[in-house]
Amino acid sequence: MSDPIGVVITGASGRMGQMLINTIAQSDRLALVGAIERSGHPWLGQDIGLTMGMAEIGVTVEEDPLSSFSKADCVIDFTSPEATVEFAALAAQARIVHVIGTTGMEDKHFEKIARAAHHATIIRAGNMSLGVNLLAKLTKLVSEALDDDFDIEIIEAHHNQKVDAPSGTALMLGEAAADGRGVSLKDVTDVNRNGIVGRRKTGDIGFVSVRGGDIVGEHDVMFAATGERIHLRHIATDRSVFARGALKAALWGQGKPPGEYTMFDVLGLS
Repeated sequence: MSDPIGVVITGASGRMGQMLINTIAQSDRLALVGAIERSGHPWLGQDIGLTMGMAEIGVTVEEDPLSSFSKADCVIDFTSPEATVEFAALAAQARIVHVIGTTGMEDKHFEKIARAAHHATIIRAGNMSLGVNLLAKLTKLVSEALDDDFDIEIIEAHHNQKVDAPSGTALMLGEAAADGRGVSLKDVTDVNRNGIVGRRKTGDIGFVSVRGGDIVGEHDVMFAATGERIHLRHIATDRSVFARGALKAALWGQGKPPGEYTMFDVLGLS
């Protein structure tokens, strides 16, 4: 049996960070070799297993990512756009796979990640779950089949601690719908609906964001025309679906040439 793939988790104390670490602990193909947190975090210098209420696992929480990256095969990153850009450059320097689940990024971040992909294998997705990526594929197919007599609305719901809106998954679904129509999402996005905004513009793709409680993630794509509607829906009830997808991406990326990939590539849906 080959040695397990060494993985570093950034943002180790966060919801996804802890979920990823727990999921890796159950895997015989992956091993945790590093846990990263920001400077000043109270977990720094402590064993990540003990801080999470588990047994000691021999991995100390560090703030120096390059030190951890140098002994890893992959970094899995669900942090912030600014941090992710820095991690991308360091992953490229270390020549390791970088799995990115960070949302809320802008063009300036994507440009820097694209530069890093000249030297690193980067797998980036607004959502890592199999179900959501199938939903995106279906969204594109339906969008291709229908004309703009059908208005497209994307409704997403998340917990009350989420800081970005629309969600990365909603934007991914919007991209899929726009691709199906052969247009650029930035040219047809409709998110500003406060006050008297006028009638809906034909061809626009609308976004609605709901925040409340502990909702893990719900995404609906609605195609609405006169006299009929089509609804596509995905509901996540357990954050582990995102962790399992990210780990699948980490394994898939081993040995792949540098470049930017998506979960469509990982799942054979490209």
